[in-house]
Amino acid sequence: MPLHDVGPAAVTAPPKKPREIFIQGITKEGRPFRPSDWAERLAGAMASFRPGGVPPGSRGHIGYSPYCVPTLVGGVRCVVVNEALRDLEPMAWDFVMNFARDNDLQVGEACVVELPPSSGRDKGD
Repeated sequence: MPLHDVGPAAVTAPPKKPREIFIQGITKEGRPFRPSDWAERLAGAMASFRPGGVPPGSRGHIGYSPYCVPTLVGGVRCVVVNEALRDLEPMAWDFVMNFARDNDLQVGEACVVELPPSSGRDKGD
């Protein structure tokens, strides 16, 4: 039986990982956004959007959605929004992105930096 060249169409690329978008609590003019708990409020409003429809508080506690998480980056309050939210619930994605636009907040994409393997010399020395 002869072997056939399947060509590049048969090679599948690994699934593309959803991007993470950072909404920063700094306006485009460089001023801190108020109120100071805006990130927690926004993420709290998105708490019900979860993978597999896991209801919030199902384990006895209230938590944020993994698609919209408040965090602090370099002393600046941010909300990290996973692009998977767009596919899960487009209206929720639009709400979050429109919030950033309407409030003139800085928005940036997360970038992953590959670090070289550690030589083991910097472990607690």
